[in-house]
Amino acid sequence: MNDTHAGGDLPLGRCLAAMITPFRPDGSLDADGAQKLAVHLVDSGCDGLVLSGTTGESPTTSDAEKERLVRAVVEAVGGRARVVAGAGSSDTAHTTRVAQAAERAGADGLLVVTPYYSRPQQEGVRRHLRAVADAVSLPVMLYDIPHRTGTRLSAETLHALAEHPRIVGVKDVSYDLAGAARVIAETGLHYYCGADELNLPLLAIGAVGVVSTVANVVPTTTRGVLDAHARGANAEALLLHQRLLPLVRAMMDEAPGTVTAKALLNDAGLPAGPVRLPLVDADRALLDRLRAALQEAGCSR
Repeated sequence: MNDTHAGGDLPLGRCLAAMITPFRPDGSLDADGAQKLAVHLVDSGCDGLVLSGTTGESPTTSDAEKERLVRAVVEAVGGRARVVAGAGSSDTAHTTRVAQAAERAGADGLLVVTPYYSRPQQEGVRRHLRAVADAVSLPVMLYDIPHRTGTRLSAETLHALAEHPRIVGVKDVSYDLAGAARVIAETGLHYYCGADELNLPLLAIGAVGVVSTVANVVPTTTRGVLDAHARGANAEALLLHQRLLPLVRAMMDEAPGTVTAKALLNDAGLPAGPVRLPLVDADRALLDRLRAALQEAGCSR
């Protein structure tokens, strides 16, 4: 176990929103809107923001846009919340360049996804992620989301990567609670739940926080689950978690979370704008179902 990963210090925060990337009506980056949304999310309970992840439409934003987004958000909330920049791709050299640009732009940490599409062997995964961590001085959160990438971060790979001084955490979307529990216990890696329906279960087995899509819409309640759990108020944590589940289902099952989060943010008058193709914006029927789920959850936004 790498002892630097243990203890109460969390270099990447505890309640992180997987922030959408606001666009203007013409589809261009809305840096001013990103600053306003970032301030809103931090004021509402988020102590970290993950930029240019899945929810942030990283596959369809340019490297220059990613760097500009980091600079804008750091300017708006730097010092008040951790700004974690998504830097993953299927190309190791490209990923390294994006990671270094994020560091220059002021990011506090990096989210690096398992290389996708090419489905490398585990040794290739390990070399890819080490190469990125070696190229920067920032703490790195690994992103394990095999249903999107086609490649799992194996327990053996996580044990090996936990020895790297800058690899400190995992955003877990593996849906493998038993496997996560073992890695948490054996490595000391900081686990963050990346699947909102499992936020409380993963916290119960040792996760330290969440990287939440739903937090774009209900940051206060998302933070409330973590706070209740942290102070041992298990019944309250469970009540809040269960209250969120219908909204989680509506946001994550009916369409990609980016689409549904932007629909509800636009509906609330917060900066979001359209999505970029190949995603398509929510239609009126979907928006009505999302509104109903939000009302059922009874959460303030």
